[in-house]
Amino acid sequence: MKTTFAKAFAGPLMLAATLFAGAASAGTLTLYTSQPEADAAKTVDAFKKAYPDVQVNIYRSGTSDILTKLAAEFAAGSPQPDVLLIADAVSMELLKKDDHLQAYPEAKLDGIDPASYDKDKTYFGSKLITTGIAYNTQAAEKPEHWADLAKPEYKDGLVMPSPLYSGAAAYMLSGFVSDSNYGWDFYQKLKDNNTIAVRGNGAVLKSVASGEKPYGVLVDFMAMNAKKKGSPVEFVFPSEGVPAVTEPVAIMKTAKNMDDAKHFVDFILSDEGQKLALSMGYLPAKASVGRPDWMPEGVNVKVMPFDTKAIVERTDADKKKFSELFGG
Repeated sequence: MKTTFAKAFAGPLMLAATLFAGAASAGTLTLYTSQPEADAAKTVDAFKKAYPDVQVNIYRSGTSDILTKLAAEFAAGSPQPDVLLIADAVSMELLKKDDHLQAYPEAKLDGIDPASYDKDKTYFGSKLITTGIAYNTQAAEKPEHWADLAKPEYKDGLVMPSPLYSGAAAYMLSGFVSDSNYGWDFYQKLKDNNTIAVRGNGAVLKSVASGEKPYGVLVDFMAMNAKKKGSPVEFVFPSEGVPAVTEPVAIMKTAKNMDDAKHFVDFILSDEGQKLALSMGYLPAKASVGRPDWMPEGVNVKVMPFDTKAIVERTDADKKKFSELFGG
């Protein structure tokens, strides 16, 4: 195992939700994903309808936990997954840097935004997931800007996903702290306001929707889908911009079932796979398949122009500093 990955993701091995015994046989595909559980199940079910002869073994957890698990598997000389579907390009860049990803130059990319996939075609964005501000409809304040969260009025009221668990939160952390408009001063102010960092976006949504905490840093689709189902949640895209991850899919260089791994990538990028993402409430990577019904017409989502390669170089140090500041 190369030192970059070992340094970034050394840690305890999290128990797998599915036990993998021996090498995968032909027709068996092993997927590691950070998708929410319901979305992961829908993805696998739809893929199996398209490829009914393929058996899929799935391990689902947060992106950081998946990378920690992979680091242990690399150290043992026995990486298990054929294909990955995880939160962010930064994590994929780390894996690519250590030569763990298989290029797939034949991937069918018609209509896919070139900004969403690796120029060397080792990973491919499947959707656009932005992070903004959610708040309970009974909240005293109506936040509009990121800077609002650091105001005294928000003291004891904010919850956010921990970058030690969430890939989207890790991307946001390194992007924000490298931005002179925010920096570590922004996170220090959040800490001074007694902001709570929880394991993932699901925990943030539960806290805000229940009223336990009136405000949350949250990914767009979770807030919007919850609102659609009647939860007392509002969501704000701050006008100064939002961080965005692309939930890329990639084939492992050590894949035991390379053919079906390519089939999985093809499915995710196909019109059928992109319409599946749309039906789950995501902004698809292929704009031609449509927009989620929660996205109001005329809404202009400004994506912050973070430097992914620069984030790759600093993410380990940023996570360490965050842990020292917030614990975890």
